[in-house]
Amino acid sequence: MDAIDQKLLRAHQNNPEWSMSELGDVVGLSRASCWKRLKALEDNGYILGKAVLLNQAKLGLNVTVIANIKLEKTTTETLKLFEAAVEDHAQIVTCHAMSGDSDYTLRVVAKSIEDYEVLLRETLANLPAVADIRSSFALKSVKNSTKLPV
Repeated sequence: MDAIDQKLLRAHQNNPEWSMSELGDVVGLSRASCWKRLKALEDNGYILGKAVLLNQAKLGLNVTVIANIKLEKTTTETLKLFEAAVEDHAQIVTCHAMSGDSDYTLRVVAKSIEDYEVLLRETLANLPAVADIRSSFALKSVKNSTKLPV
């Protein structure tokens, strides 16, 4: 990856709606060269995909919960089962394997505290090998970005 690729990633990340011509103008490439470089960055795994960011509050998802999960055991099989089960639940929007006191940290969205309570009882507590769940409720979102420092 060279300086032009980094500039291209920065511009594309900050302005994903721009056309190849607009991106090319900013980084000093033709439309075709810009497209080829972006395609190569995608093929080499630098670009994982494209997403649309939705307004959580407008969608009625007013509660954000950080759930720290401790598993009963951390065998390879248990970890695979837990991670596969997490993928099946849309309200779990991020999941990180952790070092330290928790095995996983989840970011969960819910319509209300009551909605989260149902998810906690009926889903999270029943994920494979869960021994303990510690939930913290976000008071407000100060920064919520998908942009990486390129």
